[in-house]
Amino acid sequence: MTAFPLILAIHVLSALVSICFFILRGIWMMMESRLLQKKFVRIAPHVIDTLLLASAIVLTILIGQYPFVNGWLTVKLIALIVYIGLGVVALRAGKTKGVRIVAFVAAILVFGFIVSVALTHNPLGVFAGVA
Repeated sequence: MTAFPLILAIHVLSALVSICFFILRGIWMMMESRLLQKKFVRIAPHVIDTLLLASAIVLTILIGQYPFVNGWLTVKLIALIVYIGLGVVALRAGKTKGVRIVAFVAAILVFGFIVSVALTHNPLGVFAGVA
């Protein structure tokens, strides 16, 4: 029996937990909540995202498709880097609350695009039908 279904389930679940926790932290950012300063809130995203990344690496090996070889994975990786950058601006680096909120919304949209690329295995993701 292959490990693929288990690794895929771990990947999808960790992606879901990651975005839910990101949204929660974004809401706390908008509310200027002290909860953002809690040790668990600062550490948990790194643990979740490490599991997400590790499962992604294992999945690429299991399916034999790799970024910079397969277009959809290349786009997914680039979009992930954009998502991380927007997340940093949204939760830490944005100088004003307005900038942080725009980055927060943009990060959620990029995450949605990443999911669409993953589901379609098409570099255009949700926009594949538009072109």
